[in-house]
Amino acid sequence: MKVYLITGITVILIFSIWAQHKRQNNMKLNKLTAEEERVILRKGTELPFSGEYNNFYQKGTYLCKQCNAPLYRSSDKFDSGCGWPAFDDEIPGAVIRQPDSDGKRTEIICANCKGHLGHVFLNEHLTPKETRHCVNSISLTFKPDKPEEISKAYFASGCFWGTEYYFKKLKGVTATTVGFMGGTKKHPTYKEVCSQKTGHFETIEIEYNPEIVNYESLIKFFFEIHDFTQTDGQGPDIGEQYLSVIFYANPEEKAIAEEYIRKLTAMGYKVATQLRPVSDFWPAEDYHQDYYEHTGKTPYCHKYHKIF
Repeated sequence: MKVYLITGITVILIFSIWAQHKRQNNMKLNKLTAEEERVILRKGTELPFSGEYNNFYQKGTYLCKQCNAPLYRSSDKFDSGCGWPAFDDEIPGAVIRQPDSDGKRTEIICANCKGHLGHVFLNEHLTPKETRHCVNSISLTFKPDKPEEISKAYFASGCFWGTEYYFKKLKGVTATTVGFMGGTKKHPTYKEVCSQKTGHFETIEIEYNPEIVNYESLIKFFFEIHDFTQTDGQGPDIGEQYLSVIFYANPEEKAIAEEYIRKLTAMGYKVATQLRPVSDFWPAEDYHQDYYEHTGKTPYCHKYHKIF
């Protein structure tokens, strides 16, 4: 009976080892240089302060050099002064800790391919997490974060202070600049635009992330923060520079604007908003930028009114 039991356990162990070996053989691994093999396969160590990622702080993810498995996030990297890249946390499940052959330290290896990364040290009082993954640069590759996609849109709806005040509150809007568009004079001043001799409209340039807020949402919000039926200005501000205008950059933007004008017309509104192609945008003087934020005042001719 004992013989059968021992034989069964032996078979299970052999099968487990065989399955792991087969899984590693089937894994797609990158070809390593001789020096990479010395560190990753034979558990060597690169010289301190020599690695590519020691003094490196771009935003992104650190991957295993051998199998491309994600190991560390750049947000967990810190300068330990030790000469090797240091992280106080790993991506969950990405790293395995095991006793080092020297019997003193704890080795860290890639959980996916078992490649050697370095060692982990605890309670050194370097970060609140009390953890330092000391990793060889040569065991890593780096994948930078995808740059955030930013688009621009241009609207005029009366005093640009009020237009900016509301659009800055919209989620997905990353930056705003007030200025002038639609006129003929280059680099117009606020005084020149107010003379109504340049043909410009008080305009806001909006930078936004289309993955968070799309152009259609901007159009709807634009109509909901001002009186788009007023034909001579906006509120008490009378003059051509205060008219309601959507500046479109391409046929798609124009089509979206036209569609919402049709919807508003069907609701019974007499839409006075003009559609014009984007032209040169000239930022206004510094004291106009973020006006209400700096003064602590609130808009006098804009008000949010939900329509859609």
